[in-house]
Amino acid sequence: MIKRISNYGLSLLLLLSSVTASFGQQDPMYSQYMFNIQAFNPAYAGTWQSIGIMALGRHQWVGFEGAPTTYTLTVQAPLRNENVGLGLSVINDEIGIEKRLAVFADYSYRLKVTDDVSLRFGLKAGFTNYENDLNAYRLYVPEGGTDPAFQGVIDKKFMPNFGVGAFMHSEKFYAGFSIPKVLQNDFENGVENYNTSYELRHMTLIGGYVVELSDAVKFKPSFNARYMKGSPIVTDINASFLFADRFWIGAMYRTAETFGFNTQFIINEKMRLGYAIDFNTSNISSYNDGIHEVMMSYELNFVKSRYTSPRYF
Repeated sequence: MIKRISNYGLSLLLLLSSVTASFGQQDPMYSQYMFNIQAFNPAYAGTWQSIGIMALGRHQWVGFEGAPTTYTLTVQAPLRNENVGLGLSVINDEIGIEKRLAVFADYSYRLKVTDDVSLRFGLKAGFTNYENDLNAYRLYVPEGGTDPAFQGVIDKKFMPNFGVGAFMHSEKFYAGFSIPKVLQNDFENGVENYNTSYELRHMTLIGGYVVELSDAVKFKPSFNARYMKGSPIVTDINASFLFADRFWIGAMYRTAETFGFNTQFIINEKMRLGYAIDFNTSNISSYNDGIHEVMMSYELNFVKSRYTSPRYF
């Protein structure tokens, strides 16, 4: 039985990331989820009506050695048949010594519900590379004792999976449901036949609506609810304001003892810059400097007449 891990911060991270299974971690969580929907819902691909690139970096619990870091890149484009959207999602996620790289292709097909409302169905397919050198962890166990959970090297170079999603939207509202990874993959460390679940099935429900308060101010409440078997539902509730179609500012509350703030600058018709900061209210809040998330997006819109107002999600 593990008595103590030499690095206090890393021990906390591992404890929190293994609530449901040894070395099992939920898929990355995003504070700016309303502009990063493609990362977990393939039906979002093609909604920009232009070639779009989004890059996001998330650093959790800044100040802890080995704290989680996530880098996400998504690309999307509509085909000439505007009902079809294609995309690519690349996510690099690290926590301590544990590393994983996910690469998925995204496909969506649009059905017109009304003149203003569309319903898209999406499919994502790809793989995850996973690596975790269990021998590199420094453990304090009784003299002569061992822990089979921390022996060997987990090195899966190819772990295929697929996901599904649905996304309904108009210019001013959206709602979606997705299962980013349908298959539940296990792995073994090669020592004493020890094995555990690595990829657990997550379900995500999202929604948002834009209310026009005046010609210069718009209000957008939104939510993101995530569920994984064996864990409580985690819900983000966000309230953001858009000023002069150029500047977003908002606040967020997450049921996992977290609150935060977000902002975004719409620099021009093509480029946006966003930033979010979260604070944890649990006992670990005194040992870190919060969670920081930076986002940038760029659109290649070759049909200028398509631009009528900024995207609200």
